[in-house]
Amino acid sequence: MITDLNVLLAQEKELQFEHFSHQTAWLLGTLIKQKAELREAAVAIDITLNGHCLFSYAMAGTSPDNQHWIARKRNVVDRYQHSSWYMGQYYKAKGKTIEQASLVDAKQFAPFGGSFPLTIKNVGVVGSVTVSGLPQYEDHVLVVESIQTLLSQQTQ
Repeated sequence: MITDLNVLLAQEKELQFEHFSHQTAWLLGTLIKQKAELREAAVAIDITLNGHCLFSYAMAGTSPDNQHWIARKRNVVDRYQHSSWYMGQYYKAKGKTIEQASLVDAKQFAPFGGSFPLTIKNVGVVGSVTVSGLPQYEDHVLVVESIQTLLSQQTQ
């Protein structure tokens, strides 16, 4: 389990796109779904670009609660421009909750693994890729592995 903040920041720096389109969202979303199926896991998936949901899918076995978790994790990425897992580890290292440190409502912000910044090189964070349904670190790993796979396919 990666909890080192520098390693998590390096992950965010590495996993950046040259460009991102509706087609890229489709490819990434379906890749996440396929990887979840290989794990025999049920997850809900959301890919949002500039506030516009380009991909949303809820596998059998998920519930509306997963959509609420997605929204709360996505809010963390939108506000802090870092993965929700990173922010959870950041506040844990500070010995504070997100509510104490940032004065935000825990009903709206969840610094738990599963949402990752959608970053375009030389542009910055333009959205997020979010998963809910697994234990939080596994949600994070599923997103990261899927982005890594897609980026490696794009450079071939």
